[in-house]
Amino acid sequence: MSLSFWQQRRRAQALAYDVVIVGGGIVGCSTAYWLQRHNPSLNVALVEAEALGSGASGRNAGFILQGTAADYLSDVERYGERTARRLWRFTRTSRDLMEAELRGHAFGWTSDGSLTVAGDEEEDERLRASVGRLRAAGAPVVYLEPEQTNQRLHSTGLYGGLFVTTGAVVNPLKLVHHLAAKSTADVHTHLPVKGIRWDYDDGVLLETPDQSLWSRRVVLAVGSALPSLVPALSSVVRPVRAQMLATAPAETQAIPVPVYSHRGGFYIRQEEEGHVLVGGGRHAHRRAEETDVDATTPAVQATIERYLHTHFPWTQDLPIQRRWSGTMGFSPDGRPVVGPVPGQPDSIFATGFTGHGMGYGFRMGRLLAQRITGARRPDGYELFSVSRLDEETGCPNASPRPSSSNR
Repeated sequence: MSLSFWQQRRRAQALAYDVVIVGGGIVGCSTAYWLQRHNPSLNVALVEAEALGSGASGRNAGFILQGTAADYLSDVERYGERTARRLWRFTRTSRDLMEAELRGHAFGWTSDGSLTVAGDEEEDERLRASVGRLRAAGAPVVYLEPEQTNQRLHSTGLYGGLFVTTGAVVNPLKLVHHLAAKSTADVHTHLPVKGIRWDYDDGVLLETPDQSLWSRRVVLAVGSALPSLVPALSSVVRPVRAQMLATAPAETQAIPVPVYSHRGGFYIRQEEEGHVLVGGGRHAHRRAEETDVDATTPAVQATIERYLHTHFPWTQDLPIQRRWSGTMGFSPDGRPVVGPVPGQPDSIFATGFTGHGMGYGFRMGRLLAQRITGARRPDGYELFSVSRLDEETGCPNASPRPSSSNR
């Protein structure tokens, strides 16, 4: 399509900002919020290709859990005791900051605890064995025997569970919008970044179909879409699809807290109006779910329904009201990846939250805000630094200069 004289003039006149954040999910909106808190004089833009929360941040179950996507014992075995403990504390601080900083009633904040539940005897033993280590890390955790777990959840066939008193739930879409509103950033939605010119007039020019934006500093918080903007970072994140469904409202509130079960293979909560939200099942269809295609599939949906109706038989008469999917960004080693854009030390990225972006996101936004405004090593930065992957997985280091690309 050709451009008129007037359209071309508008495109040529780039909007100038101190910081441009690309990505309107939990991490991008949290970064905008913390930039305003730390330095209200900054002129900040938040740019989103679709609507705020249109990606994984608006498609998840709204769990605010502590730790990673794995159980704590697995984290100790994979990362070592010290790193596992620091990851748990990072997410605990993120949760506590959210409760202290924000008006929870605006996004359905409820903190009645959470349950991590075993799906078999082996997992049950692992959960039981992790109690001491979790308590040493500062986790307020209690082990519940299988009978106690099933009684509390009005479920059947589940094994023991770890009850964590600090678990919480939110309406994730309302949270994202609340953060953006509190940030006072200029919010540009339905404005996909089609190309980035990294050395443009002593700054960075972001090109979109309708408007160019210029800034000296850029934060890329775009999840699995990162490689489309910076191909040099293709090895730090891969797309993984998640699928969920929601039932019609049940007459009673039978599931009092969010439940994360079967090694994270399933997750379920009952929303305040009685709807039961349940997701997961991709562990049984791994190859098919390694995709960024936004679509539900009969196979995964059947796996989710089977889990729901097997362990919560009282849901069998509840009609399914909605099915949906969303794409998450998974990192090579299961924890987020943060670092400078290759060749551009004044711009940074954060990606690879591996299904737990809601747990990391708010404090991660503070970390990114601190880093982009001059702090060389904000507290927690080394936990997520891309430099660890340079050695472990062969990820490209920060030397190559990124090329412009289409999103």
